[in-house]
Amino acid sequence: MNSKLKLEELEIVHDKANNRYTMMVEGATARVNYELKNDKMYLVYSEVPLSLRGKGIGKVLVEKTFEKLTQEGHSAVAVCGYVKSVAANSEKWSKIIG
Repeated sequence: MNSKLKLEELEIVHDKANNRYTMMVEGATARVNYELKNDKMYLVYSEVPLSLRGKGIGKVLVEKTFEKLTQEGHSAVAVCGYVKSVAANSEKWSKIIG
């Protein structure tokens, strides 16, 4: 990964047509997929391309997803194991994400 790339500057996009949040990193797409049920977003799957794994991108992806969905007024439930882990290990998100 380009050492000049600042993870906090990566942009998260809500792809409503495909029920996912995406983040482009070095030409590859990282994503969190969700299902809508009973006015809640169930975060069911997260994926970071193999070439980008082990660089902290997954955590940034999930935290930016949490930020975006709460800004949009959604409540969410973590189903994906990794998403659950990020929420549980964060003082801020453990109180917000079910």
